[in-house]
Amino acid sequence: MVAVRRRAARSAAPSYTQADVEALSAANNEPNWLRESRLMAWELYEDMPMPGFKDEEWRRTDYRHIRWEEAEKLVSPNGASVDSVPAATLEPLIGEKQGGLLIFVDGKVVRYEISEELTRAGVIFTDLLTAAREHEDLVRANLMTKAVKPTDGKFAALHAALWTHGVFLHVPRGKVVELPLHVIMYNTHDGASLGHSLVVLDENSQATILVDYASADGSTHSVYIGATELLVGDAANLRYVSLQNWNRQTFEFSHQRARVGQNANLDWIVGTMGSQLAKMYLEIELDGKGANGRMSGMFFADHDQLFDHDTQQNHNAPLTTSDLLFKGAAKDHSRTVWQGMIKSMPQMQKINGFQASRNLVLSKDARMDGIPGLEIEADDVACSHAATFGTLDADQVYYLMSRGIPRSDAELMLSEGFFDELLQRIPFERVRDRLRDALDAKIVG
Repeated sequence: MVAVRRRAARSAAPSYTQADVEALSAANNEPNWLRESRLMAWELYEDMPMPGFKDEEWRRTDYRHIRWEEAEKLVSPNGASVDSVPAATLEPLIGEKQGGLLIFVDGKVVRYEISEELTRAGVIFTDLLTAAREHEDLVRANLMTKAVKPTDGKFAALHAALWTHGVFLHVPRGKVVELPLHVIMYNTHDGASLGHSLVVLDENSQATILVDYASADGSTHSVYIGATELLVGDAANLRYVSLQNWNRQTFEFSHQRARVGQNANLDWIVGTMGSQLAKMYLEIELDGKGANGRMSGMFFADHDQLFDHDTQQNHNAPLTTSDLLFKGAAKDHSRTVWQGMIKSMPQMQKINGFQASRNLVLSKDARMDGIPGLEIEADDVACSHAATFGTLDADQVYYLMSRGIPRSDAELMLSEGFFDELLQRIPFERVRDRLRDALDAKIVG
């Protein structure tokens, strides 16, 4: 008889317990209100099933191959420093100055800078745990109470119970942050991290912030379960750039939502390059009359990556405008999904809502799905949507080759041109160059 060694069954869900939540809160020496908030979220998490194919927004995204027994272990600092972060990511965004810099390595703050000018103006830019202790009134009122909520789904509830680190930005009424703020969340170890971004702009204030997510090469499965909350007050102006380049063993599940007040403006840019699988909810709530929200997304999937972007533009007030443009490419055996929805509430007249998904298919085995949608409950609106798919134009490739340009270079030039419209929306030249390098590396393999 031959003995056969059985492989342990793969976990269908992470195996966290309430004790993990309590231990995390105790280790952070958190105030009672935050501990109670985590425990309430944990109760919601336990009552929710894991999402699956029967859920409309999940039926095209299969994450069952994740090895939770590897991925669920919370990443903890182990001596890594700012020296672990790639030099290009550390470069100042504009010139040699910036308003503030906050760098996390494996969830620990390893560098923190804020200009004296911003401190004098009353701007708060710090890590979320510090903010929860020192600015309870601001954090408690806004942390997962107005934008992303624990009730939004299984992963949102898990995040609310176990978030490990995060950034908090508060700009007081009438203050303008002229120099950009930069946040870097970088992991050197495999496992789970749960980062949070909470941005609060009071009335008639202004800021620009870039958040970089990245990790070193890994050997086992990892998971990032994140949340982003952007609260833009009346007549405020926020430019928010988020760039993701996790390693190929990381699975991302994130909820991101903005609320935009009366006559306020949000310019939101999203870049997705890394991870094995990314499932992102990206939502703009236009809450005030005259609110304006623009979302620009770019992504490039290769090998066997799967990117699923689920976007929502909700017009909750009249005379509001939303404009969404996602451009993506896929090659090899990768797959991408974009699901978009524009929704106008009843009696919310004279709104303008636009969404477009442009997709570049670069190999016969890649698959890209674009699913635009409208849900209109008012009769004086201008809303449109579109999704297009194509390959590199053979005539354009031939034209460039006829001028002595090798085919590979011609295809690279055309692919770069496809993304250039979105690259130009990023307000930092060095970041645009970094993204071009990442695109070139994917295009040429």
